This record gives sequence, structure tokens and C-alpha cells, in this order.
Amino acid sequence: MPVANAHRTVLIVGASRGLGLALVGEYLRLGWHVIATIRDTTPPDALRALRTAHAGSLDIEQLDITDAAQIAALRRRLAGRVLDLLFVNAGVSNGPTETVAGATTDDFVQVMVTNALSPLRVIEACIDLVAPTGSVAVMSSGLGSVANNVSGGWEVYRASKAALNTLMRSFAARHAASARTFLAIAPGWVRTDMGGPNATLDVGTSIPGVVAAITSRSGTGGMVYVDYQNQVVPW
Repeated sequence: MPVANAHRTVLIVGASRGLGLALVGEYLRLGWHVIATIRDTTPPDALRALRTAHAGSLDIEQLDITDAAQIAALRRRLAGRVLDLLFVNAGVSNGPTETVAGATTDDFVQVMVTNALSPLRVIEACIDLVAPTGSVAVMSSGLGSVANNVSGGWEVYRASKAALNTLMRSFAARHAASARTFLAIAPGWVRTDMGGPNATLDVGTSIPGVVAAITSRSGTGGMVYVDYQNQVVPW
């Protein structure tokens, strides 16, 4: 299980609701200092409540990850900070039955830019803030596994997460000499606004598992694709 450490800092990108909000709560519970980003200028009530309950341990920053200028501005605001973990969670989804044939070009581009291109832009901008033996994680999905795709569905979303995985592998390959650990995390099918009410997991099961998996992999170096139970997922 993760061990509390008041001297560790995590940047969680995409923290206003769902899995991102739960990540903030879990890392605060474990004694970390959390920097959480939200797209809107006003934090949601749940995030403000966490900031009140953990006075001095939660900073909230505004960021639309699809805006390159906002990414650059966030990087400037964080100058001098040292991150033990950079976790990019932000993402969007389309409908499970929507096919590539039925998707508009604008919808396809929005999902790809938000889920694949933008997370790597954040990582490229902030990698020098991550401690030399720190970790960089992205919230992927089991649907991002090409090898496991035998049932279809979620075509555009699947493609975006597969692209995210590939871009992370490429980034890790370019930084092979680094001692940092790179992770693509599949949180399972979780009951959130995005996952829907029929999902098989609750947030209270998924997110502690995600955090434990990241903690157990910390300091191991290289690139790995794992689920919330710390099981390797085939690419």
C-alpha cells in the first residue's frame, strides 16, 4: 500500500471531477502536496472542499490542455517546483456505438487532440520539473490495447487511447537515458460521468489501486502499461 509522505508533490492535470478529483483526494489523504488543474476558472465545490480540509496542501491551477498557450503559462507559473509525479488525467469520450464512419471530422479531431496530442504537450512542457527519479503517468484505458481489441466499439475513443499509448512509448524511448518511470494506466471501467452508471467498478476501488500501482512502480524506470491492479496490459 502507498505510504504517506508530506514531502512529495504531484501535479494532476484534469482534476475537476471523476477520476481526477478522486486522485486529488487520495494523494491528499496520503499526505502529498497536490497541484490540481481544472479547465474552468472557478473550482467545483468538491475541489474547494478538499482545499479547505487540507489547508496548504492543495493548489488549484486553471488549464485547458488543448490550448498550447495555457500549457506554456502553467509551466511558467510552476517554475522552480519539483514534481515527484506528473499525472495527466484529462480526457473526453464519444459514444460507445459511434463508428469512424459516423463520426464528424470535428468530433474525431477533438477526441484525438484532447486525449492524445494535448497530454504529451503537457508532458513535453513540464518534464524538466519532474524529479530525476520521479514518475510520469497518463490515464489511458484498457480500450487502448490493440492486442485486446476483439469486440470493437468505442472506435474513436479506443483509437485516441491507443495513440496516447504510442506517443508515451515514443516519449519514453526518447528519454531512455532518464531514470524516470513512465506509465500508461488503465483504471478499469469506472462509474463516473464518463464511464456511465453500468460500469463495473466504483471510484473507491479504482483510484486507490491506481495510486498503489504507481507507487509500486516508482523508481523502476522505463515504460509500462498497467491496470489498477498493477497487472501489465498488452499493448
